[in-house]
Amino acid sequence: MRARAKSTSSSLLELVFIIAIAVGLAIAIQAFVVKPYRIPSGSMEPTLTIGERVLVDRIGNRFGSPSIGDILVFHPPHGADTSECGVPGQGQFYSGPQSLYPCSQPTPTRSTQNFIKRVVGLPGDRIAIRNGHVVRNGVLQKEPFTAPCGTGTDCNLKQITIPKGEYFMMGDNRGDSDDSRYWGPIKRSWIIGGAFASYWPPKHVGLL
Repeated sequence: MRARAKSTSSSLLELVFIIAIAVGLAIAIQAFVVKPYRIPSGSMEPTLTIGERVLVDRIGNRFGSPSIGDILVFHPPHGADTSECGVPGQGQFYSGPQSLYPCSQPTPTRSTQNFIKRVVGLPGDRIAIRNGHVVRNGVLQKEPFTAPCGTGTDCNLKQITIPKGEYFMMGDNRGDSDDSRYWGPIKRSWIIGGAFASYWPPKHVGLL
């Protein structure tokens, strides 16, 4: 009986140990490797829809630099929820002459919110917006993944230069996206990771 009790106790301890290791690995994977993210708005439609779940690589951007077309999860500048730009009067929240330009500089601190958008401008790039499409360094970009922008004032904006170490982000739903046009580019250190796959709903499962 004692041997059987000892064996049962040992098996329970082993099970608890295995569960603890599994939980620890799951937490570590989410914290440092891959994290799930739920799409909260329609700003990335038609590419990503409201409620869709994606996986975010938290390692890749630590060893390499973001590229044009990458879909990133990141912290926007502080004040992004009110479209605050780091240049007073600039950006689409303003109705004066400077609102003819995208916001060229973020506020100095980051928000605690998480946003998901596409990289459309790299450090040093010259960016303008024409009919909702990006004109990068004088070349109109091919962007078949976008939804039409419409006739809003944010669909045609004059050229700015992206500061060193910063990235200009835009949603694919160009007529309904709160993005860098309003609150400016983001700093490299504010990037959480790159979205690389959709896993829910089933009909959207696949690589991005």
